[in-house]
Amino acid sequence: MAKLILTHEVTGLGAAGDVVEVKDGYARNYLIPRGFALTWTKGGEKQVESIKAARAAREHASLEDAQKQAAALSAKPVKLTVKAGESGRLFGTVKPADVAAAVEAAGLGSIDKRKVELPTHIKSVGSFQANVRLHDDVAAVIDLEVVAS
Repeated sequence: MAKLILTHEVTGLGAAGDVVEVKDGYARNYLIPRGFALTWTKGGEKQVESIKAARAAREHASLEDAQKQAAALSAKPVKLTVKAGESGRLFGTVKPADVAAAVEAAGLGSIDKRKVELPTHIKSVGSFQANVRLHDDVAAVIDLEVVAS
């Protein structure tokens, strides 16, 4: 087992600044090469504090702001225009960055693309849902309307 300090939020594992223990192969082959984690050292406690401070600065200032944005995101569907073929099949797939850009274009505020979770791969036009974690205690569901351009 490898002891790591997370530098980014990893779904199912923890948030930035958390100290976690994972299997050696997962750490060596996935988390460390992608920059999601650093190896834990005794001097790493300073890194943990700085990572947590940076995370707090990126998060919403208060829980109330996150709840207001969650209500706005859930209130109306977000239209996402993408290239598609005749049968409605997309050229590529919808990514979390595309969802974040569509939310901002719709005037619903800005969200971090790393906080967007797509439960399925979106490869055709239609109605879908995406989950967004705005705060540790607040999550929103966005209704997506994927249309062909």
